[in-house]
Amino acid sequence: MLPEELLTALRRQRLLAIVRGNDADAALDTVLTLVGRGVLIVEVSLSGAGALGVIEKARAALGPDALLGAGTVLTAQDARDAAQAGAGFAVTPGVTPGVSESRALGMPVLAGALTPTEVLSARAEGATAVKLFPAGSAGVELLRALRGPFPDVPFVPVGGVDTQAARPYLAAGALAVGVGGPLVGRAADGDDSGLVERIETFRSLVGEAA
Repeated sequence: MLPEELLTALRRQRLLAIVRGNDADAALDTVLTLVGRGVLIVEVSLSGAGALGVIEKARAALGPDALLGAGTVLTAQDARDAAQAGAGFAVTPGVTPGVSESRALGMPVLAGALTPTEVLSARAEGATAVKLFPAGSAGVELLRALRGPFPDVPFVPVGGVDTQAARPYLAAGALAVGVGGPLVGRAADGDDSGLVERIETFRSLVGEAA
């Protein structure tokens, strides 16, 4: 996947789903449900159980064009493992060795950053977009402040983005929002109650903010 393709997809979809759980089979089912219900950009966190296997099976089920990535890419080996499993992009919690290795492997990267110095570092390492993380610790005002000196940086707030925060972040200039628990709930642990309803709610919210 080219960086421009990921940016275009994020700009259109405005929602990145984050799947992390303790049940690999349930996590896979969650990924497939999300995509089947129209949440087309999904990150599977490597900190979840059997994450590489989830990515591999999801890739096989969804095909080569699915917007499927790996999250919590901390090391160069994480990046290599994710690419081997079929991840099309990588997401990191900070400027980790996984950023440069992912880029070397041809994967676009959403690199985590929270301060101006970290934003500069993420971009210097070749990050396609900046994952504003943890966004909930600072809120929409931080995004507005960072967009002053960095008007051309694509920001994707992650962490604490719920149904109340999603639209304000997008209105403040976020390219998209990344949502884990408030969207996925405990589906990746085997309890998918309410998942479809939450999907519809978030899709409506980001659609209205487009």
